[in-house]
Amino acid sequence: MALLPFGVARLDSVLGGGAPPGNSVLVAGESGAGAREFGYTAAAMNALATSDPELFDLYYGELDDDAERPLEVHYLSLSASEGYVERELRYVMADEIVDAAVDRIQFQDFSEEYFQLSSIPREWYMGEASSLGDLSGGENRDEVMGAIGEYLSDNAQGSLIVVDSLTELVDAAGGEIEWDDVAMLARGLGKAAHSWGCLLLAIVNLDTLTDIQYGQLMDASGGTLEFTWESGGSQRARTMVVREFRGVLSQLEAENIVQFETEIHDGGLDISDVRKIR
Repeated sequence: MALLPFGVARLDSVLGGGAPPGNSVLVAGESGAGAREFGYTAAAMNALATSDPELFDLYYGELDDDAERPLEVHYLSLSASEGYVERELRYVMADEIVDAAVDRIQFQDFSEEYFQLSSIPREWYMGEASSLGDLSGGENRDEVMGAIGEYLSDNAQGSLIVVDSLTELVDAAGGEIEWDDVAMLARGLGKAAHSWGCLLLAIVNLDTLTDIQYGQLMDASGGTLEFTWESGGSQRARTMVVREFRGVLSQLEAENIVQFETEIHDGGLDISDVRKIR
């Protein structure tokens, strides 16, 4: 069975090509530590593999013999527009990568469904409000949860999916959305990803979670990549820890490698070959 590449070159190399299809991976990080940059890089580089193979080879290199690029790349955002995500991509990697990749990334913006859970004026996220009713909180949790589920059911098969991010749902917990709804969605994604044969990356900010909530999300996922800040002397470094990864972690442990420093360069986020923490 061909592996699906993360699009993060050195990580894919360490893993022998990528992750087994049918995996939901929790990409959890402290603020600014690299979790979202990981999602941006995964989406852009996998799209680039199709849109411009020569540029892909320049920044990523050749795919491993055991890897096969996903059929499609889908980027789901709960609160940011396509234009905002594209701008953020340009902060992380070279413009020529974004220019070549962006048309091959299928963006889906769930802002309308998400912000209906709040009293945020509709004009803030839709451009204009058509009635007084549009300025108040809208429907219920079924709107945003149902929209995500319907979209993935129609598009996830064999694809790379980036969900940006579960943080928004965690922030909404206690209102129209309950924490149990968030945990159940994560569990459902983990189960459905297996039947879809996709690689699904669900981003979440660690600063928004309790230890119990984080444990529940980890348990619901096939793997967890944790991005944190590490201080050493006068410098801070971003690190990535593979907390768990069914079918993959044993390979890393056999090589005594489960934690890496990361770096951001023109090709996006990658693990560093300068230091592997053993």
